[in-house]
Amino acid sequence: MEFIAYPDREALMMGLAHRIGAELGEVLRATGRAALSVPGGTTPGPVFDMLSAAPIDWANVAVFLNDERWVPESSPRSNTALLRARLLQDKAAAATLIPMVSEAEAPEGALEALADGIAPHLPISVLLLGMGADMHTASLFPGADRLAEGLAPDAPLLLPMRAEAAGEPRITLTAPALTSALHIHILITGPEKRAALERAVKLSPSEAPVALVLPHATIHWAE
Repeated sequence: MEFIAYPDREALMMGLAHRIGAELGEVLRATGRAALSVPGGTTPGPVFDMLSAAPIDWANVAVFLNDERWVPESSPRSNTALLRARLLQDKAAAATLIPMVSEAEAPEGALEALADGIAPHLPISVLLLGMGADMHTASLFPGADRLAEGLAPDAPLLLPMRAEAAGEPRITLTAPALTSALHIHILITGPEKRAALERAVKLSPSEAPVALVLPHATIHWAE
């Protein structure tokens, strides 16, 4: 694990956007295509804004979420809508968005089709994750109904996940997809998240799901 502390949040967002852009560029030059997987929520918004203007060969980049709430894109809770509004703009509008949600009533009814869309773009070239104060990442929540299955080395690519802290049902990438990413970054801010990270280092993934990816991750933090 590499830990980078930035002097402020603006420096964090700029540094992280630059790092992600550089790594995508390296993969694109080496293989001609790349995959970027990102979290929802508002925290990474400034990173998305900066990346959207970056001179990357976006036409050969597939973009997909780490996880999604099972809500329509019209919902204010939709990560997909946020991704369209903040990342898939300007130069990055040329990227291909791989769906993580469908019109099915529940995630169980869409798993196979959604996984078929993501599978050709693995391994993930650059994986950006967030982390909650409860030490969840993606939608791998402590106490979630299928957490053990999601953490297993032979887990299916996608799983539905329900947890008290999650609110709506979710769909999430699982351990094999997350741990096989070529570059793994975790974005956290504030003292509460830093304290949670320090706890997670000493815990098992079943107690602190983010521990699953910590050994190979770069943590980007600012107060």
